[in-house]
This record gives sequence, structure tokens and C-alpha cells, in this order.
Amino acid sequence: MIRITSQLAIDENEIELQFIRASGPGGQNVNKVSTAVQLRFDVAHSPSLPEDVRARLMKLAGSRLTNEGELLIEAKRHRTQDRNRQDAIARLVELIRHATEKPKPRIATKPTKASKKRRLETKRQRSETKQARGKVAD
Repeated sequence: MIRITSQLAIDENEIELQFIRASGPGGQNVNKVSTAVQLRFDVAHSPSLPEDVRARLMKLAGSRLTNEGELLIEAKRHRTQDRNRQDAIARLVELIRHATEKPKPRIATKPTKASKKRRLETKRQRSETKQARGKVAD
């Protein structure tokens, strides 16, 4: 079990890890060893996630979400498989943890009397400026 919060955990069987070759510098090692990790987590069909968290996670995932509802995370920062695996899982946990936070509801407010007065005063001054321009007499 991978702990997300005190109330939420996901089963390790829900995560699919695939090792791929990383691009970039690294000499011959980069051509021979598959150190990069591709983590897949089926957000749409995960039994561990509550519905509200699932919806927020799908919105947060953005382009990392496939059409089938799978979250795809690639980790290739480090030179070893183990550190890339830990990095991918940590990024998944952080993303889900961020999705568990409920957004603060917006409270509609009205403009203050002073702000209304300032706005109207500015409009009046602008109007006077334009009025003063007038037409040139022949």
C-alpha cells in the first residue's frame, strides 16, 4: 500500500511500472540500460480514489492523462532505475495529495462605497478632459 494521506492509500497493484531507455547524455550506458521509468495509474477505474478526488486529479493531470483515463508519469532525472522508480512514485503521491485538497469556495463580495466613489470620480475627470478638447473654431 502506498500512503497518500492518513485516510487515503492506493494499492501497489494499481500502478504499472515500465522501464524504458532514457534520452540525453550518458554515453554508451544510455543505449544499453533502461533506466527511465514510465508509471501508469488508471485514475478513471481506481477503486481507491473517492469520486471528488478522482475528478480533481483528472483535471490536474492535464496532458499527462490518456484518453482511457490513465495517468502517465515519466521519470528519467536519475541514472538508476531505483531512484527513477522512487521519483515517479513520489510525483504520483504528490499529485494525488494535491487533488485531495478541496478548493476554497469563492465568496461573492460587493464593491465598497469608497471604491464606487473613486471609480465615478475617475470617470467624471476623464469625461471633463474629453469635453474640454471640443472642436476648433474657424
